[in-house]
Amino acid sequence: MKIAVYGATGNIGSVITAEALSRGHQVTALSRSGASVGGAFGAQAALDDTATFAQIASKHDAVVISVKPAGPGESPEPVIQAHRDLIAAAPSARIFVVGGAGSLLVDGVQLQELPDFPAAYKAGAQVMTTILDLYRNSTGLNWTVLSPAPEIGPGERTGAYNVGLDSPVGSRISRDDYAVAVLDELESPKHVGQRFTVAN
Repeated sequence: MKIAVYGATGNIGSVITAEALSRGHQVTALSRSGASVGGAFGAQAALDDTATFAQIASKHDAVVISVKPAGPGESPEPVIQAHRDLIAAAPSARIFVVGGAGSLLVDGVQLQELPDFPAAYKAGAQVMTTILDLYRNSTGLNWTVLSPAPEIGPGERTGAYNVGLDSPVGSRISRDDYAVAVLDELESPKHVGQRFTVAN
């Protein structure tokens, strides 16, 4: 399979890239710097360059988007608009988005609306919820959004995880097992046109 990864030098994108390479896929590692990652082909590309995105999508079976909504002091609107534009471009490749946990539901209430949700992550969670809604409202697009467990970070690659749709199925997922879930879904699609979530 030919897979392009936007944000391939990031904390999660780099692990997804490594997992894809370990399974023998051809990977194009996309970032603003164009740095190569492992054995992937490195290329410079920004998510808001829709023409380049469409060109890349036409040459790959799937495009993974692992891009932060915004850095400190930055407006998230460019990233939101980038998703709007790529949805409108209706690429033929499968679009796989690294989503956020804030939109997951507990008793019908989103995590980001609960009193104990960390304030530092709330703005980013709201942006990722907006992006999820853009995909849910799209038509004719082959997409999937994967929300991690409420906590994601370094940890063991066990290759095992629980799967749910809109509610948490555990409190934590390692980055490595999150990447395993991404590649499992790309290789054997079960959540096309859906958001799903995983946890250890």
